[in-house]
Amino acid sequence: MKRFPALLFLISLTFLRCEGAAGLPHFLIITVDDMNCDSVGAFGCQLPDTTPNIDRFAATAMRFQHAHVQVGNCFPSRNVLLSGRYPHNTGVEGFYQIRQPQHPHLVDMLQQAGYFVAIRGKATHSTPFHPYHWDADLSVLEGKKQDIKNADSYYRSTKTGIALAQEAEKPFCLNVNISDPHKPFYAQGKQGATVPDSNVPSRVFTAEEVPIPGFLFDHPDVRKELAHYYSSVRRADDCFAAVMRALEESGEAERTIVVFLSDHGMPLPFAKTALWHHSTHTPWIMRWPGVTKAGSVDSEHMISAVDLMPTLLDIIGADHPDGFDGRSFETLLRGEDQDDRGSVYKVYNENSGGNRSPMRSVESKKFGYLFNPWSDGTRVFKTATTGTVTYRTMKKLAESDARMAARLEFFNRGVPEEFYDYGNDPDALHNLINDPRYAPQIAEHRARMLRYMEESGDHMLDVFRHREDAAARAAYVEQVQAEADARRKKKKAAQPPSAKKQYRNLFQLTIPEQAHRGQAFVVTVKHRLPAALGTQQFHVTLKDAAGKRIERVVESAKGRGQLAVSFALASELESASLRVSAFVGKDYATNLLHKTEGPVPLVD
Repeated sequence: MKRFPALLFLISLTFLRCEGAAGLPHFLIITVDDMNCDSVGAFGCQLPDTTPNIDRFAATAMRFQHAHVQVGNCFPSRNVLLSGRYPHNTGVEGFYQIRQPQHPHLVDMLQQAGYFVAIRGKATHSTPFHPYHWDADLSVLEGKKQDIKNADSYYRSTKTGIALAQEAEKPFCLNVNISDPHKPFYAQGKQGATVPDSNVPSRVFTAEEVPIPGFLFDHPDVRKELAHYYSSVRRADDCFAAVMRALEESGEAERTIVVFLSDHGMPLPFAKTALWHHSTHTPWIMRWPGVTKAGSVDSEHMISAVDLMPTLLDIIGADHPDGFDGRSFETLLRGEDQDDRGSVYKVYNENSGGNRSPMRSVESKKFGYLFNPWSDGTRVFKTATTGTVTYRTMKKLAESDARMAARLEFFNRGVPEEFYDYGNDPDALHNLINDPRYAPQIAEHRARMLRYMEESGDHMLDVFRHREDAAARAAYVEQVQAEADARRKKKKAAQPPSAKKQYRNLFQLTIPEQAHRGQAFVVTVKHRLPAALGTQQFHVTLKDAAGKRIERVVESAKGRGQLAVSFALASELESASLRVSAFVGKDYATNLLHKTEGPVPLVD
């Protein structure tokens, strides 16, 4: 890896910008949200026809069989991808902003190299703070926020981004982030649900035909949720096709390096917000015209998100700034070999609610080791996937099924250490940490983790060295949770006490008089947002009689109008009544107005 002091790095990029920008390749970085690697046909999906357009692209490009992202949730995962640094070296360990980052970002590095750098979708999640100085945010065109589930909108955004770069007479780097298959899933038509959605996928899958991931279980409600997920995968593929159509029509395809991957695994238990194999395994495909071989597969080397930025800089011949944790794989794109590509380091710290469940993992091509200092036998793992129908079904079945109860207990409370033979058990069903037959492999992966921690300055290093000490693990988790709590408290305190008074009429909630199991429950949000507030997010949460969250939907709106927020109620949902809670704003700590309605009786 080429290392350069920061000042010389900027000087070298300024020279590159002035002398050679006209001959540089374009970059089109396309991500999908919450998609498992094995949901893509080119990576062995068991359900035919999920991703025909991505598969056709893969046939023209190189795909990496052993590629991973670092983190199992969005905000920190995307910051690793676009910085070349682990979360503990950017400060972006959760869903919060870093106002004075001490590291350069893709935007900084490629703008300095002479690029026009723009983004579509996930703008707030892709940089240490927002708004960042992208040359353009293509999520808004002609003053109108684009529909994140609409394929044509991705065509328009991509076409606009290329045109803006041409007007600026610069090569472009477009980061196009497709929302699907992130929830809300597509859920109507053949699947028997009635959630309004005008963005119909080119194919809708049924509950009867979907495969059941090995880490889940076969049940009608799980099948229905998976049908919604796979239909949303197909809609993501439709959006991908629209992006590529805009590129082809521009005439710039032969000069454009295209990167495709997912930010992490599917939003269901044992995938998203964790570090198991399916949490981070990503369908990474790259096409470098004239360099990568069509239909080629690298099944030998392991790459990860932290390696992207060093690779892009090597492609354009730019020197690296100090501080990269990743390493360029540019030579792999040329079909060459590279040493020391036998493992990746994965990290998880905090969920979107500020709850800390710190984990680390080292995964090789065959094995995976995980360290979970949060697990103490009593602490409960807090994750967005507990709001899914699948989790609620698992919880219900656990009441009478001992095997399901054990599986639920493992998911909720975990164990301090795990080791899996992913070559034979990719679904992480058999923890081998105490199996003496695997003692040499466990020792090897522990040693690799120690090296990763030492080399990257991971703040978990000391507790890993004392991993047998339960008190040391507990003290570490309490410390990082206290830091997270203090950060959220400080953010909330920064809001002026009188800020909400002028916003007490921003919206009204209307809910049905009754809720019916197995049917849609539609909440209407009538909003009156002053022009000065621009576009705002409405967070609408459905809760049971005990106040526990069933599901949360986030929608964006501006001005006057109304939103119809629909929840699909499981037929086995146990609760005498429901409540609806909603707030407007980026997050609860800084919301402009919060309202609750209910209870509403729940009947069959």
